Amino acid sequence: MTIYAMMADGCEEVEALAVVDLLRRAKLNTELVSIHDREMTEGAHGIGIRNDRKLSEIFVDQEDVIFLPGGVPGTPNLKASEAVCSLLKSHAAKNGRIAAICAAPTVLGMLGILEGRRATCYGGLEEQLTGAQVCGDAVVTDGNITTSRGMGTAILLGLELIRILVDEETSAKLGASIMMP
Repeated sequence: MTIYAMMADGCEEVEALAVVDLLRRAKLNTELVSIHDREMTEGAHGIGIRNDRKLSEIFVDQEDVIFLPGGVPGTPNLKASEAVCSLLKSHAAKNGRIAAICAAPTVLGMLGILEGRRATCYGGLEEQLTGAQVCGDAVVTDGNITTSRGMGTAILLGLELIRILVDEETSAKLGASIMMP
């Protein structure tokens, strides 16, 4: 299993890197993937992030995970990528695990992936979670889809993914090791 973090120019850096950091601490194979097929992604606040792979280089299996960091213009860049949208639709159709944070769950809403599911996102964007039962929780997992509200909930999202992909004990130990209350 590999977790692919879809890195778009304008992504929210903390959302991407906090989640990836935790996943790697849990020894989960996690790769930063440039959706622009470049070595570097420029975050929403001008922070350069070196990618591990390019979108054109990956093949996503059913057991793999696709993670969408949010941010603006990162989320619009995800929505504008035909390759990313096609990959998400295909992965969702195979019941593959998908996680998205902040504005990025709106990509899933746009694609119909949230239909009939509980989901959350950055406040004010709820109407773009088309077909979802919108929740105000920090992190929501419904089946194979996990969504989260924003930068302040990124660590909670990372720990939730570890709980799902590894186990509760590993998630709790990692949370304690980083002084998570």
